[in-house]
Amino acid sequence: MAHDISGTFERPALASLADEMERHGTSRDAPVREIMALLGDRWSTLILLVLATGELRHAELRRLLARLSAERAISQRILTMKLRTLERDGFVTRRISGDVPPKVSYNLTHLGESLHVQTRGLINWINAHQDLIRASRAAFDSEEE
Repeated sequence: MAHDISGTFERPALASLADEMERHGTSRDAPVREIMALLGDRWSTLILLVLATGELRHAELRRLLARLSAERAISQRILTMKLRTLERDGFVTRRISGDVPPKVSYNLTHLGESLHVQTRGLINWINAHQDLIRASRAAFDSEEE
């Protein structure tokens, strides 16, 4: 059931935001909400960034993620779940070789590459502004004490 957010807003920007949300969905399973949550989880963005470097097998990907992450490890189960979610959303392809035993590898789709470009832009913005963000946090935290 759609949530009705239509109505009169005094600010044109709020009216525009309400129209956009009405068109693209406000429910919990709306793509905009799900993809933003996905990008904000512990592993998915890093998986996208690593796969943007090229096709990788599951074990290689897991080792690289552990090496690059502050957490230092991702379980096989969690990695599989994240990859399946990214595959379901159309960002990742899973390729199974004809070898015995079969080898499974993962790569970004065109949609995944497009998301990577946008994600990379946001990361670049964060990196460029990290000193201001840290200063704001420090100022806020000192006021709280």
